[in-house]
Amino acid sequence: MSRPGPDTIANWYDMLAIDVIVPQTAPRLWQKIVVEQLQSDGHDVAVLQQPGTAGWPGSAKAAFAFEQRLFRRRRPNLAAALNEIPVQPAGRPAALRLDLAGNAPRSDVPTIGLLFDGSRSDLAVATVVAAGKLPVIEAVLDGKVVGQARPMVDKRESVALGTEDVLARAITLIVSISKAFADGRPLQNEPSSEARNAPVTQFLPAYLGSALPRLGREIIRRVSHRHAHWRVGYRFADTPGVMETGRLGSGWSVLPDPGDHFYADPFPFEWQGQSFLFVEDYPHATGKAVISVVAFDANGVPEAPRVVLEEPHHLSYPQVFERDGAVWMLPEASAGGKLTLYRASAFPDRWTAETVLVEGEISDATLLEHDGQLWLFATDRDGYGSTSDTLVVFSAPALTGPWTPHAGNPILIDHRMARPGGAFVHSRDGRIVLPVQDGTLGYGGGLGLSELLQLDRQTVRLSAPRPIVADGDWPYPKIHTLNRAGRLEVIDGIAAVRRR
Repeated sequence: MSRPGPDTIANWYDMLAIDVIVPQTAPRLWQKIVVEQLQSDGHDVAVLQQPGTAGWPGSAKAAFAFEQRLFRRRRPNLAAALNEIPVQPAGRPAALRLDLAGNAPRSDVPTIGLLFDGSRSDLAVATVVAAGKLPVIEAVLDGKVVGQARPMVDKRESVALGTEDVLARAITLIVSISKAFADGRPLQNEPSSEARNAPVTQFLPAYLGSALPRLGREIIRRVSHRHAHWRVGYRFADTPGVMETGRLGSGWSVLPDPGDHFYADPFPFEWQGQSFLFVEDYPHATGKAVISVVAFDANGVPEAPRVVLEEPHHLSYPQVFERDGAVWMLPEASAGGKLTLYRASAFPDRWTAETVLVEGEISDATLLEHDGQLWLFATDRDGYGSTSDTLVVFSAPALTGPWTPHAGNPILIDHRMARPGGAFVHSRDGRIVLPVQDGTLGYGGGLGLSELLQLDRQTVRLSAPRPIVADGDWPYPKIHTLNRAGRLEVIDGIAAVRRR
């Protein structure tokens, strides 16, 4: 038998040896994906089986099967039970254990387990989602929380799809904690909530009393109303705006739309003394948005929007800026799997793809120059679940790259502040503030303002968001974008629009 060379031995010992403990019977798809992702990341993974926590009741299985058919989801849900996850023997002693069964025996090896709203059983996810709440996931080591996730639930009307959104972030959390452990990075260290925050344990009453009525109301609403219809607001003012006051206030005008498509994600831009507004332009008939521009005359009256950029995939969040003697656009294009930088070849109507900055399902990438470096703040879907709860950061020496992922990615998993909602703003007192989307009430449920507290190659810290108060004369209080260029300030809000 040939012996491994010195390079192979060195690489082998660089890998983190992890024992993953899974339920012996009826393990779940999300647990299998954890194993696969750890292996893909290069860890030396052994799989051990352990009798798990109590199984899911028949009512939960029936509810999930019903909703999977109702929403025409053909692929298995992340909560789907498997026959088994095969045992894989250990190659060497483990440096870390991951308890996905929820009741692994004590060991001298550091062991990280997950709590779902205080419960060791992932059934708590389905129960909490059925009750109309948003679960919190904690990664716990020796009674201390070493990582936390507040997943976004996109489809509040579906327990099955909502549970998948949460379990997707359980995967993200446990894989990222393992990476931080392997890299020797400091982990969170707070008391766990296991004893004080245990969820309701009965699935069926939560489903019949909350989830089914919620599903029925949503079905009725979708028969009579558009699923989503956004409207853009604008105003010209010399006074402090939303960023300074924290309130919407008054003076807003609504950008007219014909009803068969909507405008959203407004980004204003001043060019040669004229104000322009770039928007996501979404025709309901196609279900695929393009980017349009609205020019304002000298009196602040908007011209008719016109399409300036279209791709085979959905486009939105058209951040436009000037740099290096050119005008650029960085639109969201997660449906295409690439974040592409465009250059204006004839502003504002013609745009040329310059280069791909980042691969993946990257949403609402927002540019910042800080301490001689360029940074992008965005969300990453990470394969499953929502696009709105997992913050990632990239840096580069120049606009065209190369762009490098931050060592701490994902920076946070939090539906309250992970997804940017507009461009960074440098306040008059020297603070750097980012509008962030708050998904507590659902997608587009509100905006907050987070201050950038620390940003370097090792650390990213944002303050807890200060909620924007939706007062004044703006008629659509559920907002998710805020921007300003000169005197032109813009927002958007979701409107209830009946089908024609």
